[in-house]
Amino acid sequence: MVFNYVNFKYLNLRVMQVKKNPHADLNRNSGLYFVIGLSLVLFLTWRALEYKSYPKEDVLVEAIAATDDLKEDVPVTEVLKTTPPPPPPAAPEVIEIVEDAEEIEETIIESTETSQDAVIEEVLDVDDVEVGELEEEITVPFAVIENVPVFPGCENLTNNDERKACFQKKMQEHVMKEFHYPEVALELGIMGKVYVQFSIDSKGYVNGIRTRGPDKLLEREAHRIVAALPKMTPGMQRGKPVRVPYSIPVNFRIQ
Repeated sequence: MVFNYVNFKYLNLRVMQVKKNPHADLNRNSGLYFVIGLSLVLFLTWRALEYKSYPKEDVLVEAIAATDDLKEDVPVTEVLKTTPPPPPPAAPEVIEIVEDAEEIEETIIESTETSQDAVIEEVLDVDDVEVGELEEEITVPFAVIENVPVFPGCENLTNNDERKACFQKKMQEHVMKEFHYPEVALELGIMGKVYVQFSIDSKGYVNGIRTRGPDKLLEREAHRIVAALPKMTPGMQRGKPVRVPYSIPVNFRIQ
């Protein structure tokens, strides 16, 4: 009995063993098949995402049906018979030369150009040449001039110091009267001091205005104020009218 039991157990173990052909094992290349399938799925997904479609334009084709039954009336044309032009007159056999009855005088136009070899005989005398003297305008500073320019309203003053004080006072009154703050500069809050330099020429007019300030808007307004100055009595130096430079500051301030 013991022998039979051992043999039976040995046979059962032989039956429980896997009896398969190693070449027929399907799980042998399962990793390779998984990679191939995954690659194929990724490729199809990429192509699906990159796929683009464009709207198709509807092309309308129109066909014109031509009929062969068209009947046109051909207009009747008439040939007009015209007479040919007469032949030109024949040239005479003998050509006669007729002399002019009047002689025509030719007018010779002489050239007015002169060459380098031409000699000018007219000689001017030194006394015949008029030489004009060009008077150079003398510039004298306002602080050292003998008689300062007289502002309108200061004519009754005879002392030079009093005229200087009156000139400066009238200048300040003129600036306050003509002063107008530019609207754009006021809105932008632009402030500052503009220095204006100008000259009163020998005829009493203001010219040579130059400005220097923080902004072009303020400089333009200061230029306008000085340009509106009236004509003055020019400054005198040794009894002759001279040019007098002057400078004033124009303060633009927002309170």
